Amino acid sequence: MASGREIKTKIKSTQNMRKVTRALEMVSASKIRKAQDLMKASRPYARSMRKVIAHVAQASTDFSHPFLIQRDTVARVGYIVVSTDRGLCGGLNSNLFRRLLPAIAEWQKQGVQVDVVAIGQKAVSFFRRLKGVNLVGSVSHLGEKPKLEQLVGVIKVMMDSYTANGLDRVFLAYNDFVNTMTQKPTIDALLPLPLVASEMETHQAAGEAAYVGVKLEQAHDWDYIYEPDAQTVLEHVLGRYIESVVYQASLENLASEHAARMVAMKSASDNANKVIDELTLIYNKARQAAITQEISEIVGGAAAV
Repeated sequence: MASGREIKTKIKSTQNMRKVTRALEMVSASKIRKAQDLMKASRPYARSMRKVIAHVAQASTDFSHPFLIQRDTVARVGYIVVSTDRGLCGGLNSNLFRRLLPAIAEWQKQGVQVDVVAIGQKAVSFFRRLKGVNLVGSVSHLGEKPKLEQLVGVIKVMMDSYTANGLDRVFLAYNDFVNTMTQKPTIDALLPLPLVASEMETHQAAGEAAYVGVKLEQAHDWDYIYEPDAQTVLEHVLGRYIESVVYQASLENLASEHAARMVAMKSASDNANKVIDELTLIYNKARQAAITQEISEIVGGAAAV
């Protein structure tokens, strides 16, 4: 059995750890409300953009934008991966990577090259170590209020590559905020738009929050009236669509981060309390055994005299 001094040292270190976990829990609890407000304020715009793009993708547009063309052969795909900058948020990032790796492996089995743009320090560190994947862009430390200007650079890397036929598919991976206790690792198709439209019914059936209220019309043989012309309007709208979806994903991931960290730190604090109680009981037993042994030695010495 460990000595009383060693047990007291363990109790003290566990108490110090509990102070840290409680502080992190309180910080995340105070920040999660602001993160949820940002996320909810941006959701209507993202849903409206998805609805518009779903309809545009099925219209008979005379102008053939690259984003509207679904290529038969796939030689290279791109992933925009949204993660956190800091750890101590449970399995939030690892669950996302675990969801993403089989999809990447499936493409690689087919001989398809995979490019990745990482948003968040955890994704940057992970994909730098991962072999067979090309990390073509990254951005981190977005802060508590991510701005679109911080994301435009990495988004443009993927958009320009797709426009130049460097990519045949583009996907977005992030954690969808369901509620405080549940964050769902999600992979959405971004390009080409016909693929996005075909997957929309699947997302709606899964009950994903980002697709609630987005109704997709059946394919039709009519087109919209564009002013001044289809090319100008579509290039602007499609660019804003990609930006809005990636920005919304970063807000969803931010709210998921604070929720996951709050739950993880509460669990850690509860576990620390259990460890402290167990160590205190062991310390009391060791102390009692030492006292009993000392009394026995005194009694034995007195009897010998």
